[in-house]
Amino acid sequence: MDRRKAMKLAAGAVVAGGAGLFTLADNMKPDYTPKKEGEKLDYKSNECDWKYTAVSDKVSAQIAYDEYPNGSCMYATFKSVIAQLSEKVGEPFTSFPVHMMKYGHGGIAGFGSTCGTINGAAALIGLFVSDKKQRDKLVAALFRWYERNEFPIFKPEKPALDADIPKSVSGSVLCHASLTNWAKASGHNIHDKERKERCRRLSADVAAKTTEMLNDFFAHRYISKGTDDKTVGTCMTCHGGEGKLDNTSGKMKCTSCHDESVAHKAFAGPHYKVMD
Repeated sequence: MDRRKAMKLAAGAVVAGGAGLFTLADNMKPDYTPKKEGEKLDYKSNECDWKYTAVSDKVSAQIAYDEYPNGSCMYATFKSVIAQLSEKVGEPFTSFPVHMMKYGHGGIAGFGSTCGTINGAAALIGLFVSDKKQRDKLVAALFRWYERNEFPIFKPEKPALDADIPKSVSGSVLCHASLTNWAKASGHNIHDKERKERCRRLSADVAAKTTEMLNDFFAHRYISKGTDDKTVGTCMTCHGGEGKLDNTSGKMKCTSCHDESVAHKAFAGPHYKVMD
């Protein structure tokens, strides 16, 4: 069947009234892709020269907070672990060019794309985990955690700004969305000093979480937590690799960029069911 048949079906529902339209749409929804649950990841040794040694997540948080003014979020998050390994192990960590991570500020050179904290965290994971499948699962788990939780959590003993910093759920891995959602929740402008303190403390949160994950992974006790946001399973059923449309890919929360329009809710199901 083609698009015209789907439109005729939808048009019939319009004649019957708006309620009939959405009843038809609900009845013709495709079977959604099920969520994939967490799993235990078993570390396997590899030939990587960059061997990980367990360090303190609390120390990581403090280092990230202290280093934030020297290179912003990505730099601070990445250096939190490398600085400890440099002191504990020495080379090759001592001479690692950590300054390269300064490019990640403001969602990569101010572009507002991937948040620098999780960009730096993903770089840390990539440095030590050479297996692609395991690396991807660790990064995905970290990103899901970032999307869904309220931040900042970290409270420095000697804060650079002694103020109550409101928390918010970013709902996105993107810097500009994370900042905007925080601004809406807090009532602050993103150029306020409170926002800078928020990102400084967020860097500490992500540094601590990443350290905890790496410690658990290399101690053979890491269990992947969480699943993709429910919007991912819904949207990718049609738009993902196993769907008829197959015109996008991704794991991030779909509604962080766009909402489902009324027209989509009404016509997508019938159209998808009858299209070739």
